[in-house]
Amino acid sequence: MLRLLVLSLCVAATVATNTLVLVDTLATRETHSIFLKSLQERGHEVSVKAADDPSLQLSRYGEYLYQNLVILAPGVEEFGGALSVETIVEFVDGGGNVLVAGSRDAADLIRELVTEVGVEMDEEGAAVIDHLHYDANDDGQHTLIAAPSSGLIESDVMVGPSEGTPILYRGTGLITDAENPLVLPVLRAPSTSYCYNPTHAITDYPHATGQNMLLVAALQARNNARVVVSGSLEFFSDAFIMASVQTPQGSFHERSGNGKVVEALSRWVFKEEGVLRVVSIDHHLEGEKIPPAAYTIKQDVEYKIKVERLVAGSWKPFNTTDLQMEFVRIDPFVRLTMTPNSEGVFSVTFMVPDVYGVYQFKVEYNRVGFTRLFNTTQVSVRPFTHLEYERFIECAYPYYASAISMMVGVFFFSLVFLHHKDPAPKSKAE
Repeated sequence: MLRLLVLSLCVAATVATNTLVLVDTLATRETHSIFLKSLQERGHEVSVKAADDPSLQLSRYGEYLYQNLVILAPGVEEFGGALSVETIVEFVDGGGNVLVAGSRDAADLIRELVTEVGVEMDEEGAAVIDHLHYDANDDGQHTLIAAPSSGLIESDVMVGPSEGTPILYRGTGLITDAENPLVLPVLRAPSTSYCYNPTHAITDYPHATGQNMLLVAALQARNNARVVVSGSLEFFSDAFIMASVQTPQGSFHERSGNGKVVEALSRWVFKEEGVLRVVSIDHHLEGEKIPPAAYTIKQDVEYKIKVERLVAGSWKPFNTTDLQMEFVRIDPFVRLTMTPNSEGVFSVTFMVPDVYGVYQFKVEYNRVGFTRLFNTTQVSVRPFTHLEYERFIECAYPYYASAISMMVGVFFFSLVFLHHKDPAPKSKAE
């Protein structure tokens, strides 16, 4: 019984997700208690520490101590311990997930960190201002934005289903490179908004305006590590999650949309949602079960791949209609959409091209909100052996006929030549 108890504790410790939360002051645990409590309820081992704690470290003896890092400390001037911008970037390169919350007064350290993931915060002191989309509780500067839910990215995996409830936001604007395919616009600013210091007169055109400005951005790296950057620390706060929203247009909502968006977005960034994996690969000749040592050109081949999706902590069969397989030799010779079944097995049957060489079965699936699915299997394709070629080819029938006619002609010529005898010449006496 004791052994079973120890084993269960070991398994629980292995399954638990370690999450480090860095804060400016420990009072953040109270102002953001709903967000932190939701992490604990989902199985995270949450460690809340001051961002300048001298004992901070992400790894020990080459092993990472945490799978996730949350930085709710926009005012930190320098990280404590062994933590730095470089170590956080290495943490992301190693597959770790990071959530960063900034503010209009974010320190240079936080600005440098988000720049490393392709996001730029507007200048210090600048806040997002909108004279049409603000909450009734605004202090008159129109910096308490009631962002329409239409600005959310169209991905239920990342932000949950849209319910039309405005989202409260007070902070700075984010600027990203629109040509960067790895950065995702999670929440766009309203088209009537701009970012500027509300205490200064506007003398220059703002750097960030309209929907070119982001309020929340995300990055999914090529190794499937995820990073979320918010220009507002209050976006995750209890006050904004529990607050009601009243817009100048007269619409009233008892609860803001922050709660559900923060819940869904935190699930996504910490890889509780939108995670795919390949379970098994199978390929063989049609009608058989074991793959051959090498395929022959023009053979019918069946390819199967089983894919699962992480749902509520357990792996479930993945189902979609746009998963494709490519048969590649430098360039794709075959590209087909596979057919799924209820068990998450995708299959396709095709004929091997009439070109021999080394090929790959290649499956690559990139969709917004999901981890990158990539799998290759190398096989050889050989030409026909001498015994496998067709004995008679239709297009060669004229040549067959000419050869046969020539043989028949030679036969009759030989018959006539052998049996023909010229008459003997007559003598003079005759």
